Amino acid sequence: MIRALEAHYAKERIRQEQQGLGKPIIAARFNDHQIVAVGKTVHWSSKAKTFPDFLGEYMKRVLGSDWGNAELAKPFDQRHTLLQWYDAYCRYQAATIKTPGEVSSAEITGVVACYLGTAYSVYLLDHNVELQARLVRRLKHPKDFQGAYYELIVANALIRAGFKLTLEDETDPSAKHCEFAAVSQRTGKKYWVEAKMRAVVGLLGKDDNDGTRNPNPISQMIPHLNGALAKPAADDRLIFIDLNTDAALGADGKPIWTQSSFARLEQFERRELVAGVTAYVFISNVPFHRMLSERLHTALAAFGLGIPDFNRPGSYRLVERYRQERKHSDAFHIAEAFAKYPQLPTTFDGSLPSDNLEGKPRAMIGETYLFEGVANLPESIGGNLVATVTTASVLESEKTAYIGVTDQNGHSHILTEPMTDQQLADYKAHPEAYFGKIQHVGKKIESKYELFEFFMESYKSLDRPALLERLATHPHAGTFAEMSDDDLLAEYCEGMAAASPMLR
Repeated sequence: MIRALEAHYAKERIRQEQQGLGKPIIAARFNDHQIVAVGKTVHWSSKAKTFPDFLGEYMKRVLGSDWGNAELAKPFDQRHTLLQWYDAYCRYQAATIKTPGEVSSAEITGVVACYLGTAYSVYLLDHNVELQARLVRRLKHPKDFQGAYYELIVANALIRAGFKLTLEDETDPSAKHCEFAAVSQRTGKKYWVEAKMRAVVGLLGKDDNDGTRNPNPISQMIPHLNGALAKPAADDRLIFIDLNTDAALGADGKPIWTQSSFARLEQFERRELVAGVTAYVFISNVPFHRMLSERLHTALAAFGLGIPDFNRPGSYRLVERYRQERKHSDAFHIAEAFAKYPQLPTTFDGSLPSDNLEGKPRAMIGETYLFEGVANLPESIGGNLVATVTTASVLESEKTAYIGVTDQNGHSHILTEPMTDQQLADYKAHPEAYFGKIQHVGKKIESKYELFEFFMESYKSLDRPALLERLATHPHAGTFAEMSDDDLLAEYCEGMAAASPMLR
């Protein structure tokens, strides 16, 4: 029973890391057909071997073959943006698929993020909420496409971050509406969501009638912010504004717009913000459409408008940062999910790509195997060993798995197994659950805050009397009696991290 639970938790961890915290993919294989349930609709496919294969077919069904074929009949520069992306995606497939009909892997570039990323966002909305006909019409309309596209990106991130969305009835002319409402499944808090993207001439269907030629990436940020704040919100606001600019970085390695956007938001807060109004503002740049054949670059900066203790420039105590992350945990989870866009599941069931692509199963802790050709074993057993895996780890520099086993006679052995590139990639993506049991995997600590987090995890079993005893000589020990156990632990771990001379 314990082994089954450990395996279940590890499998679910991998699935959630692939698919996020929304509804899991519901799929089954029947003879030579792949069946996928999306919302209340069941889809069949005889060609889809991977989930991205299915997304390509699903997108065609959503848009409609008549509309798609009519667009493809147009000269390339007159086609809808989605069909231009489709053309680029077909060329990407031709260049990366090694053997037609066989599953292969390739790096995700801008065109995959644009075309399949949009398809995945539509799927997530369809599967977790509903796919409104109005949204599909906006996607297909050249002038409405950009707004719908960015709203889908935001919805994608929120669903994967564990939010339940409720779509607003924007056909009701009697009142202004936000894009949708979002309820955190972690905290239960409800938010009203607005999503705006800067319109630039020549991109995403915009021209001089509805786009700008101003090269300043924050030129439309405040108008978008004012537009979002003008809509009534009964709950906390989440406002997403995309700058739609190049992926250029400054000398500090950060996007060139980070400092100027924060400075302008601080100025807005001081001079223009109505008293009592607050919002979590996420300034993003998802420039995939500007770099279809290049590697992905995503940037997001969060700002607490009217929220002075959320993600402001400056220096903070480790404990203060920890408390901020706990208090504003929903916003931090959104940022984490947004940074991973467009994370695309490869498999239908949450299994690892290497298991499906290469057919070489990884060793699973708690399982018993016949290991063949093991060195340093008696000739009488022919180099073969029946043993149960008790532990496993990976030395990435050697691309090797080290597997601890116990044989049927109770003897322990350390076996090594080379890893393929795909296996190593899967391990890096899911190091704690890779071997079928969730286990702590150490990582290089590069800052005092990471050391603080390590101490918080390491000493979480200390009880209150033990903590108070260890903090008895602290200069502020007299104030600790009123603290919660968690805050008390944070004070102790901050002191431990601050004493380290090796990190900043």
